[in-house]
Amino acid sequence: MELKSCRWVFTFLLTCCLIFSVACAVEGLPGDSKVRAVNLGGWLVVEGWIKPSLFDGIPNGDMLDGTEVQFKSVTSQKYVSSENGGGMNVSVDKDIPSSWETFRLWRISETKFQFRTFQGQFLTYDAEGSFVSATAQWPSARETFYVERNINRVHMRNKHGNCLQVSSTNQLTADYPGNPGWEDNAATFEMIIASNTLHGDYQLANGYGDDKAKKVLKTHRDGFVTVQDFEFLYHHGINTVRIPVGWWIASDPTPPAPFIGGTLNALDNAFLWAQTYNIKCIIDLHAAPGSQNGMEHSASRDGTTGWPTSSHISQTLNVIKFLVSRYAEHPALLGIELLNEPSAWTVPLDVLVSYYRQGYQIVREYSPTAYVIVCQRIGDTDPVEIYQANIGATNIVVDLHYYNLFDTNFVNMSSEDNIQFIYKSRETQLQALNNRNGPLTFIGFSPVRQSLSAVLLFALPCCCFFLHPLQ
Repeated sequence: MELKSCRWVFTFLLTCCLIFSVACAVEGLPGDSKVRAVNLGGWLVVEGWIKPSLFDGIPNGDMLDGTEVQFKSVTSQKYVSSENGGGMNVSVDKDIPSSWETFRLWRISETKFQFRTFQGQFLTYDAEGSFVSATAQWPSARETFYVERNINRVHMRNKHGNCLQVSSTNQLTADYPGNPGWEDNAATFEMIIASNTLHGDYQLANGYGDDKAKKVLKTHRDGFVTVQDFEFLYHHGINTVRIPVGWWIASDPTPPAPFIGGTLNALDNAFLWAQTYNIKCIIDLHAAPGSQNGMEHSASRDGTTGWPTSSHISQTLNVIKFLVSRYAEHPALLGIELLNEPSAWTVPLDVLVSYYRQGYQIVREYSPTAYVIVCQRIGDTDPVEIYQANIGATNIVVDLHYYNLFDTNFVNMSSEDNIQFIYKSRETQLQALNNRNGPLTFIGFSPVRQSLSAVLLFALPCCCFFLHPLQ
């Protein structure tokens, strides 16, 4: 196996997935009807941990959208705090930072930012600059601050040029008129980056700006997955690819800012390459408008989840309609996953099931046979809730996620150990679900370390296999 032929295989974490049923075979596949697939993660939906170098050129790259920051006064050594997590004035009187003292960045440029509180309000100030409060529900010019930075020390200026400072009563005000120094000054703060984990499409595009982001993403999309990779997969027994996409693909080539066009052309290429090598495609809506889980792979701006609203759900259904109407007649289409990893904490089950039923009907309007894949909620939930939801009558598949990658018990396991775990420890769970005579089951597991040759050698005879990103 040549490294050149499978460069992205080693960037991805091999993830094995399966669709199976005692009574049902997978339609549309030749031979033994077993789906053996790879997940093309990090290609059309950005996940920074798959390819961190995508973000290397962003100025102030540790201050991307969604970065969580805390500010400590250099004079009082107290932290800036939004009382009650937002909705009140802002004080500078806490000794230990927690959620009220943590602000999420909305990046306007490399030097201009807005600060969002735990409860979702934005920092703002009154006309005189006498008080800073956390009361703005939506940011504008008054909620935008110019950040001057000297390593880990910052000054924050409002639109009038005045700096935020600590008052004699330990309140945050916006009325320091001059140029404070970097030492002991009421307008100087130490900035602590508490979390900088979001590196998705939003962070990349908004961080670089439109022109630079277009160049970076075009280079990435043109080279990360190519026709040679499809040829490689074909020669190694892989018959399906799962392709994550973002909701903005339906507006290509001019999606809403800050998203960058070009993913639709890349998806068209993938279907062409798949048809050439007799490979099937599963389209996976990985990023929904508003974000269904607050993670970078759902293109969340700041880690919050805003998807479960009627407007966002309607928009998402339109995306599904766009995708299925475009590819329903394509011989390479195997199925469409309606939504990846909705959050159990923020997406109510009844809302999700209603969306899945509507999405199923939309797919069936265009294709009587395409598989409709519905994902379990991520969190402390029982996958049975989706099995018994009665979403559709035919070719329904439930996507379960067994992420060995994030479990420390698997750190020292070999590829063979990971697969044997699926054989033995998951068997009871899977059999219990299969005995319900409900939808087919789509299983993913993320082995911590392995090579493609190991997975192909030890492939489960009854399963289909996916690749997932390698950290």
